[in-house]
Amino acid sequence: MPDPVTPLATFLATHTALVHVTIAVAKGSTPREAGAFMLVSKTATFGTIGGGQLEFMAIDHARRMLSGEILADRLDIPLGPEIGQCCGGRTELAFTDCDSALRETLVMQESEERAVCPQAWLFGAGHVGKALAAALAPLPLSVMVVETRPEELKDLPPGTTAIATPLPEAEIDRAAPGAAIVILTHDHALDFMIATRALSRTDLAYVGMIGSKSKRATFAHAFTAEGGDPAAFQRLTLPIGGTVVRDKRPAVIAALTAAEILTAFAAYPRGTLSGR
Repeated sequence: MPDPVTPLATFLATHTALVHVTIAVAKGSTPREAGAFMLVSKTATFGTIGGGQLEFMAIDHARRMLSGEILADRLDIPLGPEIGQCCGGRTELAFTDCDSALRETLVMQESEERAVCPQAWLFGAGHVGKALAAALAPLPLSVMVVETRPEELKDLPPGTTAIATPLPEAEIDRAAPGAAIVILTHDHALDFMIATRALSRTDLAYVGMIGSKSKRATFAHAFTAEGGDPAAFQRLTLPIGGTVVRDKRPAVIAALTAAEILTAFAAYPRGTLSGR
């Protein structure tokens, strides 16, 4: 599976001078946990330590360091009225020059986190497939987009793995236990083939297919006629995105489906969301 170029890697390659700001200690109620970090250049930032006045102070401190000022490499900040935040906790920030060794460490850590992140496999890169890839890209997930049409895999979000194959249903076997499978191809027969393969597994957190109630009824009939287990069919979410919001614009379907996927991951016995 190809290793995608991630937003972190792109940011590191774009900015030569950076300060790594990390939450070294978090006590009480804080907007982010210990270990959360951000990168600060003279003109841009990557990541977040929780926003608000805390982050504003951290960015200002880091940029003053980048300009050559000799400043403390740690700040102990109470998150109270004195800085305009009401979290009530206390945060100790550490500021480190982001040299080549630290850059390599950050990329390695991201790769390790991606390896254990829940997987979301999107079959189809049409309008909804691309919108869903964009909705999932900022989340702590490993996102794969599978297509029979290589030309449709252009312009996917950074960090997304693109897979062109004439046999997309075979990719189901590569999905890790606890993965989410979302079927959005341009071909109903291909949809059904992929879904049948996915429903043959009992260790997936989510199997969803774009469509309507009539498509569900058609597939249910075909699935059982070919010997499919009716109980297995009940694991299929079709239509995706629920039925409360009746808006068929791709971005809306993608937002609703992303929420469904996250809920499924949270409910899966071994599924956890991690990452920064």
